[in-house]
Amino acid sequence: MFVWNEFTNDARVLRECTALQEAGYSVYLIALKSKHKQPAIEKREEGFHIHRVDDRILPFRTEWLYLIALCIAYMAPLVGLVCAFLLLLFSKTKVRFLIRKLILISKMIILGMKAKTDIYHANDLNTLFQGIICAKCKHKKLVFDSHEVNTSRSGYDSRIYQIAEKAFIRFPDCVIHENYTRAKYIRRIYGFTPEVIYNYPFFQEGIEKIDLHKKLNIPENEPILLYQGGLQVGRGLEKLLKAVPLIRYGTVVFIGDGKLKKDLMDETERAGLANRVKFLDKVPVLELPLYTRSAYLGFQLLNNTCFNHFSAASNKLFEYMMAGVPVIACSFPEMKKIVKQERVGILVDSADPVSIANSVNDLVENQELWREMKKNALEARKIYNWDKEKIKFLAIYQKLSKDGKNN
Repeated sequence: MFVWNEFTNDARVLRECTALQEAGYSVYLIALKSKHKQPAIEKREEGFHIHRVDDRILPFRTEWLYLIALCIAYMAPLVGLVCAFLLLLFSKTKVRFLIRKLILISKMIILGMKAKTDIYHANDLNTLFQGIICAKCKHKKLVFDSHEVNTSRSGYDSRIYQIAEKAFIRFPDCVIHENYTRAKYIRRIYGFTPEVIYNYPFFQEGIEKIDLHKKLNIPENEPILLYQGGLQVGRGLEKLLKAVPLIRYGTVVFIGDGKLKKDLMDETERAGLANRVKFLDKVPVLELPLYTRSAYLGFQLLNNTCFNHFSAASNKLFEYMMAGVPVIACSFPEMKKIVKQERVGILVDSADPVSIANSVNDLVENQELWREMKKNALEARKIYNWDKEKIKFLAIYQKLSKDGKNN
């Protein structure tokens, strides 16, 4: 299995690796190694193995290259100037970024080719090329598990992603998408319907909780209004901050990290909301439910900036449900369907702070409504959980394994 991240908080990949390992498969995950202290080679307690690759070509730091260039410049000025220019170009332009990607892709392919495997599994578009090379060279089966809509996604505006997906998507033996809205979209543009595996969490009940009131020095009787996940543009977080002065009671807590975190913290200070808004760093994915259980309600406020957001069936929605936490959610198709059908929250206009604040006030002030939605969420989690969804996921692998043996 390939994944283009450090595999620290990727809940979907963790669930899939665990399900396969428990079903008797031997799972080998190739991921990226960041500057943090994750081990390059790791055996998880769930039983599967991880190999993380980095982008180093040489066994020494880049600073040594500058020292070498200076020495050359002293002995041969013209050659030294050329070397210095090339190093500057490498350090300050997109050349460095492209070279880094090529190194990482190459190392993934090398490890993938060495692996004794029957099925390759590419998580998202940025590992599909690696999967294709390995699977086709070794005549093995290939799964493309697309977690996002690559042709309409925030931060992925370049046409290269559309071109790459169109070119590569015909190679996998099986394509998986995250919900039926996205599956219909893929059918419309590519002419086939992918398999659907939802991002449901592990089923949990009777677990302990981390007391966020005590941890953040919030009065015990004050509701915690929780957002958990990446602090990124397009997730309605700026609108949530603007809603805070209109929320009559409760403390908003952000758990997570991302590019928007500093801006959100700065705006909190500027607006004088430090007593109403708290921030916690991201926590390991398996510990997150312990924090979620302290919340009175949870937010899922994606903005309609691209089809990827509009079509999302966010894992946060199901994580809140698993913890019995009513949700304030945007009214996009997948989330609207669940929230209305199961009566587990209130749908809002995620671009409107007034709509957000009014819904929070309704839930905070109407205890009977809150208790009903909490009860509904605890019932709904018996349906929307990985224990049930993994049966569909494993059936895909059983079919691929059978087809591979017949071939």
